[in-house]
Parts: sequence; C-alpha cells; structure tokens
Amino acid sequence: MSAWNVLVIGGGHAGLEAAWAAAKFSRVALLIGNPATVGRMPCNPAVGGPGKSQLVFEVQALGGLMGQLADDTAIHTRVLNASKGPAVQSLRVQNERDAYAERAQDVIFSQPEIEIVRGEAADLESDGRGGWTVVTTDGRRLEARSVVVAAGTFMRGVTWYGRHSRPEGRQGEPPSRFLSAPLARAGHILKRYKTGTPPRVRADSVRFGDLLEIPADPQPRGFTGRPGPRAAESPTWQTHTTAETHRLIQENLHESPMYAGDIEGLGPRYCPSIEDKVVKFAHHDRHLLFVEPDGIQTSEVYLQGFSSSMPPKLQDQLVRTLPGFESAVIQRYAYAVEYDVVDSTELTLNLESRVMPGVFTAGQINGTSGYEEAAAQGLVAGTAAGRRALGLDEAFIGRETGYLGVLLDDLVFKGSDEPYRMMTSRVEHRLLVRQDNADERMTPLGHALGLVGDTELARVQAKYTRVAAGSEALRRQRANGQTGDAWLRRPEFALADVEALGVTLPELSADEREAVEIRVKYAGYIDRARQQLRAEDRARDLSLRGVEFAGVASLSNEAREKLARLQPQTVAQASRISGVRHADISALLVHLRQRGVSRET
Repeated sequence: MSAWNVLVIGGGHAGLEAAWAAAKFSRVALLIGNPATVGRMPCNPAVGGPGKSQLVFEVQALGGLMGQLADDTAIHTRVLNASKGPAVQSLRVQNERDAYAERAQDVIFSQPEIEIVRGEAADLESDGRGGWTVVTTDGRRLEARSVVVAAGTFMRGVTWYGRHSRPEGRQGEPPSRFLSAPLARAGHILKRYKTGTPPRVRADSVRFGDLLEIPADPQPRGFTGRPGPRAAESPTWQTHTTAETHRLIQENLHESPMYAGDIEGLGPRYCPSIEDKVVKFAHHDRHLLFVEPDGIQTSEVYLQGFSSSMPPKLQDQLVRTLPGFESAVIQRYAYAVEYDVVDSTELTLNLESRVMPGVFTAGQINGTSGYEEAAAQGLVAGTAAGRRALGLDEAFIGRETGYLGVLLDDLVFKGSDEPYRMMTSRVEHRLLVRQDNADERMTPLGHALGLVGDTELARVQAKYTRVAAGSEALRRQRANGQTGDAWLRRPEFALADVEALGVTLPELSADEREAVEIRVKYAGYIDRARQQLRAEDRARDLSLRGVEFAGVASLSNEAREKLARLQPQTVAQASRISGVRHADISALLVHLRQRGVSRET
C-alpha cells in the first residue's frame, strides 16, 4: 500500500495537466488503464481556435503543458480572424496526432515526481482524516491526500454506431464502469451527455485536387513563442456537403440513435452532428467541411464538421457524396459516445467537490467539450489539489482575470445543460484579455501559485518593460508635426510605416513589436474598457459572505433557493447564476446597504 499527496485518475488532456501541475508541489500518482493512451487526441488533431487558443495561451503562461506539446508537434498553424481586431484573433495549430501523444508520454513518464499506476478505479473512500483511498477493480487501496478525477467520456461510456451500441469510453477502449457510483453515493447529481467524432478517411482515396487548399501561415506562430520545426509543412483543405448528402440523411434519420430516441444524453449545441446540421438548418443547401491530416506521413484525414452516429454502411454512402470523396474509403467510422458527467454547480471555483472535500474533477466529467477546456480545468484542479495536500492557502482565479476565470465562473455559477464550449462571446472584456497578453496577465499569478519559476517571471517582466519603453519612444518622438503614436493610430499605418518616417524604437522582438502596436493602436478602446471594468468592479466586489439569503426581502423563491445552494461570494457571482434576475440583485444591494457595505478581498 503506497501513499501519494495527489492521485490523478485519467491520462487525457485534463489528467495530463493535473498531474503536471500537482507534481510541482509533491508526489503524484497517475492512475490509467493503458499508458499507451496517455495524451491521445481522439477527435480533431488540432489545438486552439476562437476562444480556445486564449485558454491555451493562459495555460502556457501559468506553467502548463498543452502549448508546449502543440508547438512541438505542429504541422500547420494559422491565425484565425487575422483581419479583425486583436480581441478575437485566435491561433489554431494542426498537430501530428500520434506524435502529440508520444511527446506527452515522453514528458510525463520522465518526471520523477509522477508515478504511473495501471488500473481501473472502482471506488472512492474517505479515510476520515481529510484524505482519500482509491480502490481499484483488482482490490488495491491507493491512498492520497487529494484526488483529481479526470475521467473524460469514460464514466459508464457507451458508443453508438447507428442503432447498435457497446460499452466504450471511446473507440476501442473500455469504459470506467464503477466510478459514477461513489460520486452519486456521496450526493453528486449525475447527468448524461453525448458527443461524437467524424470518420477518418484513407488519404490515398481522396482527390485533393478537387478540394480548396488552405495553406499554413508563411510565418508560423506558436503558443510558446517558439513554433515547431514543421509548423508550416502541411496545408489543410475544404469540401462541402451536397444535395445528395442531405437527401440521404433526411431519408435515413430513423437509423440515427439520436433521432430514434436511443440516446438520452444531451449533445453539444456548438459542434452538432451532420444529422443535426441538415435537420436544424434545412434552409442551407450545403455545409462547409474541413479536411485535416492526422500527420505528415499519415494514412488518414479527419473530416471536421462531419460528426455522425449513422451506421457504417450509410456513412460510406454519405462520405462519397462529398466533392473529392467520390471514391473515399473510411478507415475508422464516426460514432457517438454517451457518458456521465457531474453537475458542475456542485463544485468550488477550484473544481473541488462541495460534498467530497479533497476530491477534484476536471475536464469532460464537468460537462465541457474540447481539449483546451479540459487542459485548463486540469491545471486548476491539479494546482489546487497539490496545494491542499501541503496545507497551503486556497487561491482562486477570478472571472476578470481572463478566459480561464470565465470558464470556471460559468461552470460553477451557471452550470450547463449541454457540453460547454468556450467562445470569445462569453468573455465580457475581450479587449483586455487577449491571447497576446496572456503572459503579462497570468505569469505573475502562476508564480504566486508556485507553478512558474523566478527565471520565467523575470523574463516576462523584462519583456513588458521593453514594450513600455517602445510605447514611450513613440510618444516622445515626432515626425512631420505628429508624434509617433499619433501616426500609428491611423488605420492605414503599421509600426514599420512609422519607422519609415524616421521614428526610432529600441530593439524589440516580433512579439514585443506586436504588443507595442496593439497597445498604441487600441489605446482609446482599451482605456474605455478599463473604465467600464472599474465601474462594474464597484458593485462586483461587494461581498455576500455571511448573508442569510432566506432572510433577504423581495428575493424570488427561485433566487433564494439557488443562492442558498450555490453560496456565491460576491454580487457579481450572484448575478451570473441562472434564475437570479436583475430585481433579485437589486434586492441584494438594498440588503447590503442596510447591513453596511463590505468588499471582497
């Protein structure tokens, strides 16, 4: 019988980050069924995209792992929304699928603080002293001060191929059969969710000449600032559905387990199956699909946007209706997976169970979708579990801090009725929390939490000292009667154009030049956003600690019940709870004035 400070269940993107973060504090056990599956990309072989790249940049700035793995194995990088403002620009990195998992395993398995334990978790038992015992199916009892459950789509997982199903957490891998039971027994409400994945098609059966080619950006970008050696080596492609695709789906909806009523789980609104697209958007005569390679030398391409639970025989027909895929051979069929999730409103902002103190949950078990959302949660849960195991003070990441704070706040105070996906539209002050300034915002926090070392903190601080010096140089110098920053604020001017007028800048890296340009060009907008944030803060920080919501006059019954159950710590948190209306917030503010206003510290 061994004892660890933290035990992590699951080796997906959430489990990886949880183990990586927790190992910075103490000894960690990573409990997995098969080490060869650690870091696997079961869906699209890519990291980033709108709302998601911001999360990865923040995880990287906090000392996380995903950005490094993505850059090391990149084969195609592209900045999305490049023609729009910096608030919504997002990096997307296409990865070599197998190399990503191999690189993840190299990193995790080489860490002396992380011990790999093979097995399946069957039960969670409190030791009565604040710690936990994880009981495996073969009877071992693994003791830990804190436990992180990162079970992905595996808890009572069932995959569907048409009307036929089998117990699986994902294709070819057994489900977690018993882990739902101890969570439910402790009082967690479990929900049933559904997600899916598209078919993989043999690359040599596709006529790529008939597809629209999308080249990588000629100057690759990366999450770490150091793009990988093959980051611009491969294009991706586009095709689309046809009238024949839509006809086949409409005529065979009875073959879909979702439309036939076999699947109980709620599916993702923002990543629907091809059946859902055809039915719910019947006014569209075609839908764009993205053809993505699984690697440089891969035999497969991934048909992004063609998620399906139709039976294999019908999938063959459907795929061959797509331009360029008339002779396509499916190598791995699409499927849907149904699985258990916890109600995320039963967690703290550190993703610790309110009914099982010392047990943390991270990733798709919390009702989210996406690698990036999972990794971000894993880092938070692993950090909190590691700090708890050593008796360190609890620290929370607030909503105003960035995308990671919004993700946590939404999960805990709003919850979800379908797989949650991070999007830029969920973030109120996007201009202040961009992907390009994630290191400025998050690295000091990572240092304070014990995730980032002194050297990295000093590097980031020095970077922004140089950025400030560059901005000041533009303000000081004049050309043709105007200051350098005034010239740069002209829409048609870039930093190089200002320098061509004779304005000189200190030596800056490409990233630092970009930071200078964004700060100067958008200075007015950024200042207004900060003023708005300060105004909101005057109410945001009003503390609700110690408030007996049952005694607050004029609260609606729904608000009173939800406030009492979720126990928000501030007015801002209360305002984001589903069912708490503006009138309820007004009632809370009146109550606070009557008892004397205090601020959350």
